[in-house]
Amino acid sequence: MFNLRPIFSVLGLLLCTIASAMILPALVDFADGDRDWVIFFASSVATFFIGGLLILSAYDDQPAELTVKDSFLLTTTSWVIITAFAAMPFIGVGLNYTDAYFEAMSGLTTTGATVLTKLDQLPRGILLWRAILQGLGGLGIIVTAILILPFLRVGGMQLFQTEHSDRSEKVLPSAIELTTAIALVYILLIILCVLTYASLGMTAFDAICHSLTTVATGGFSTHDESMGFFKSAAIEWACIVFMILGALPFVVYIKAWRGRPSALLEDAQTRGLIGFLVGVSLIVAFWLTAAREMEFHDALRYATFNVTSIVTTTGFASTDYTQWGPFAVGLFFLLMFVGGCAGSTTGGIKIYRLQVTGLLIRSHIVHLMSPNRVVTLVYNGKRLPADVPFSVVAFLAIYMSTVGLFTVVLSALGLDLVTSLSASAQAVGNVGPGLGDIVGPSGNYSGLPGLAKWILSFAMMMGRLELFTVLVLLRIEFWRS
Repeated sequence: MFNLRPIFSVLGLLLCTIASAMILPALVDFADGDRDWVIFFASSVATFFIGGLLILSAYDDQPAELTVKDSFLLTTTSWVIITAFAAMPFIGVGLNYTDAYFEAMSGLTTTGATVLTKLDQLPRGILLWRAILQGLGGLGIIVTAILILPFLRVGGMQLFQTEHSDRSEKVLPSAIELTTAIALVYILLIILCVLTYASLGMTAFDAICHSLTTVATGGFSTHDESMGFFKSAAIEWACIVFMILGALPFVVYIKAWRGRPSALLEDAQTRGLIGFLVGVSLIVAFWLTAAREMEFHDALRYATFNVTSIVTTTGFASTDYTQWGPFAVGLFFLLMFVGGCAGSTTGGIKIYRLQVTGLLIRSHIVHLMSPNRVVTLVYNGKRLPADVPFSVVAFLAIYMSTVGLFTVVLSALGLDLVTSLSASAQAVGNVGPGLGDIVGPSGNYSGLPGLAKWILSFAMMMGRLELFTVLVLLRIEFWRS
């Protein structure tokens, strides 16, 4: 049986947090003289009331601990219930509940897919709310990835559990201190991003909104043209830097903060991600120069920005890369699957899983050439735990199967193959833009059928929580215990 008391208590606390956050866009709309402040205020009161009831109903003097099953249930219900309440303010701008739920789920999972159009004409309150959802969602994702997923031994994440369970290597002595440190680093990055954007010409409002969505690698913008609206090379390069910073493992930041600055360069994920981004960006830049006759400095900026945006699953756009031709379309589709580092705000498969897969392939080739040779798999200076290779391979198989399943389902709803496949890939990978007229960088998800939006909302949640792997890899005996 599940221990519902701590689950209710945490859910109530999260709902109260969301309710408190609703006050900020309410104040912005009130200051602008926009009547939407009433919608935010009413939503805040209703959300806080339900959250308060959950906290009171679960109150107990005795401390309670979460088991693996409790953690599984908590992570699932949190995204479903919080999204349901976070969707309420979107109804105030004319969205039906299906669209509102889709927009809220896209925000909290930092996916960045949107059904809203004419962003430049929307009230500032709703634009700020979208940014706040991605900011809060990004922080929640990091905490989940560092504290819960390794505990659940999901898709090779146990590789990082050993780092936190070994007292001699422990980053911080408790989960509370670790969460506090993560939040401080996260907030510091956002503040630095705000100051950078503002110094480069953004208004204070745009700087705040875009900083929340850049560090969270979410990609919601206050303008229909996304980052292309500003027509500033300096802003795009700054955005590239902070997208990468949001995609790096936050535990490494904490190590650097505590006196080990070399940890950033020592981490295999960090080196792998940066090396991959540099290599692919240069390939695309040279191709744009040769095939599209762009000036190299422009080609390098466009290539680096859009490659970084897709790989880190941010989803910002400076231009419509689908207009670059079939080579770019095929490449960017593959980049949707990559993702950033474990323990960051990014989605996708994650760099470390690709690196472990590379180690497995190399060891298999060595074994074929020298059958008697013993190959030891070492990652990040440590020997891989015995169960990690299987978990990673299983994750990759299930990940691709999940994308295929959602592609078939969306195709059954009448969507074309390109739209179905890219929408599924971006939803499971929490990327944002897909391919085609509807879900591409210049498209809008409002053109999808209502059922397709619910399906993609579910896919976004599954991708963010890696629930498909949990459901498959957890033993049946676990549920019977």
